[in-house]
Amino acid sequence: MDMNELYAIGDVARRTGLSVSAVRYYADAGVVTPSVCTPAGHRMYDVSAVARLELVRTLRELDAGLDEIRRVLAGEATLRELATTHLALLTRQEARLRSRRAVLSVILRQNSTAEQVTLMHKLAGMSDEERDRLIDEFWTEVSAGWDPPERMVEWWRAARPELPEHPTAAQMEAWIELAELVRDPEVRQAARRELYEACTTGAGPLMTSSPMLDSLEAATPIAQAVMDAAREQVPPDSPRGRENADRWIGWLTGIFATPDSPGMADTPEFRIETADHMLDGAEWDRTPPEPQGPFDQYMALVTVVNDAPPERFPYEWLAAALRASALPAR
Repeated sequence: MDMNELYAIGDVARRTGLSVSAVRYYADAGVVTPSVCTPAGHRMYDVSAVARLELVRTLRELDAGLDEIRRVLAGEATLRELATTHLALLTRQEARLRSRRAVLSVILRQNSTAEQVTLMHKLAGMSDEERDRLIDEFWTEVSAGWDPPERMVEWWRAARPELPEHPTAAQMEAWIELAELVRDPEVRQAARRELYEACTTGAGPLMTSSPMLDSLEAATPIAQAVMDAAREQVPPDSPRGRENADRWIGWLTGIFATPDSPGMADTPEFRIETADHMLDGAEWDRTPPEPQGPFDQYMALVTVVNDAPPERFPYEWLAAALRASALPAR
């Protein structure tokens, strides 16, 4: 392209990809005016004007307004400033689109009523503070009217949804379902009954007693060491594998120990039996049952919202380590 040559409006349109009417429009709007107008009224553009029109086309495709484009061309705003503004706008638009998509997906799946659609739209647009308040209200009502162990309540409340700044459609859908779940008075009552029975009947009182909760908390670093070893592909029959097996058995046999009773005996047979239980756990972990009660449903949806499924416990690795440890040390 000759730096000194002037181009007719038809040539400018072909070079920039704009229509002739668009080139005229930008000239009449004062965005990019012709370099020269001939006595016959023909608009002529030089190389600089053509380049400015190409930039105008690009910015318009990025949804920049004419006032913004004028400011950039006049040097009153930089392209970086314009890009920053439009990126923020696009981010907000994406968030709204994800929210709408999630609502529409739930509508199709649930065959929702008009009232439910209005509610879902409101739930999708909740702020972080509103979401936290809704979850807190749920657990306050679930734990009201009975005396659940304080640490259990802390654990329940700690498992809460944390929707990221830019959630996926799946996360938004899970949040809408979760919000509908925890708002439902019948669900709150059912969750209270479920957790009350779990804590007060059968083995519940023992499993939620302070000594047992102490023991469960003590198992956390032991279980983490097992997961670390399995992740690092430590051989189960290695010294480190035996150390993990010993720590696990030491914790397990000490659960029911009292000043008057040493608890379960650490024997090779007990280690083999425990290894068998680990394999049963692995089988269950591969095909876990579908969420049944409201608490299971709550936890399943929280997992999706947080997009952070818990690390699977290496049952098979621990079973192999326990079996190896049942043999005499070499």
